[in-house]
Amino acid sequence: MNHGRHDLPWRKKVTPYKIWISEIMLQQTQVKTVIPYFKNFIKKFPSQKKLSEATEDQILAAWSGLGFYKRARNIFASKEIIKNQYGNKFPNKFNQIIELPGIGKSTAGAILSLAYLDPHPILDGNVKRVISRFLQKDLESLKESELWRVSNEMVNRDDCFSYTQGIMDLGATICTPYNPSCDECPINSQCSSAFKVSLVKKNKAASSKKMISMNLSLVHTKKSLLLAKNEADSIWRNLWLPFDSLTLKNYANDFQLIKKQEIRHELTHRRLNINLNTYMSSKELKIETNQQYKWIKKDRIDEHGLPKPISKVINEL
Repeated sequence: MNHGRHDLPWRKKVTPYKIWISEIMLQQTQVKTVIPYFKNFIKKFPSQKKLSEATEDQILAAWSGLGFYKRARNIFASKEIIKNQYGNKFPNKFNQIIELPGIGKSTAGAILSLAYLDPHPILDGNVKRVISRFLQKDLESLKESELWRVSNEMVNRDDCFSYTQGIMDLGATICTPYNPSCDECPINSQCSSAFKVSLVKKNKAASSKKMISMNLSLVHTKKSLLLAKNEADSIWRNLWLPFDSLTLKNYANDFQLIKKQEIRHELTHRRLNINLNTYMSSKELKIETNQQYKWIKKDRIDEHGLPKPISKVINEL
């Protein structure tokens, strides 16, 4: 494999554990964004054994800022299964791997092909695009079953590692969604679309993002912050957030308002509008609420999972 990306950290000293974590991180996230998070995650949890000792909070903390937090919760659930059912050894059978939370056919195939050299097809967004152009067919006209059939036929059974990495790299760097580099493609002599797709125009109506508004109150003392665990089934489930302002309305006289700000944050499918009031408290008051909460020391805040916009505000305090 002379071309392609050779500097990706999960391709160095390959293990099933590293491939698993990278594949989960790469779901819905670009490689350049994933790299620093992957390095940090592996630094904190360098092995399957070390990950098995982690709490969900610790995993979410290592994930903070990467988004799509359900992936991190799936890693926690999966590592519990791996610990209890497989003795902290990542399973090596397709039917075992696909049963782990957050893993579908394509991710299972990638793990088997890359970590165990067991040939399996993959079908992520990049691979679908390569196949559709190779066949010179509109992707939307191809059935999922047809895409899987072609993907399975294309697998190199003798060198599945190079093939799997190669088709991933081809879709990510050459056969891109817009302005693909067909003249640089190593399979352009066999591709039905080569040199015909000089420019692929974006032909999607801009979808309006769902607007979500929040009114939050961030309370802190000189040394600690008051945060509540978000137990609602939402995008930030199980992360630590400032209290909803209504929850703290009975404590208005105990806190000194020092700042009001409006935070706008763009997610893939949502637009957040957060009205945040920051208060100073002279002491760590006990709050009457059914929510799980705690006063967290400011120098221990990075041990807790926080959404990126909240983490940014806290770092500015």
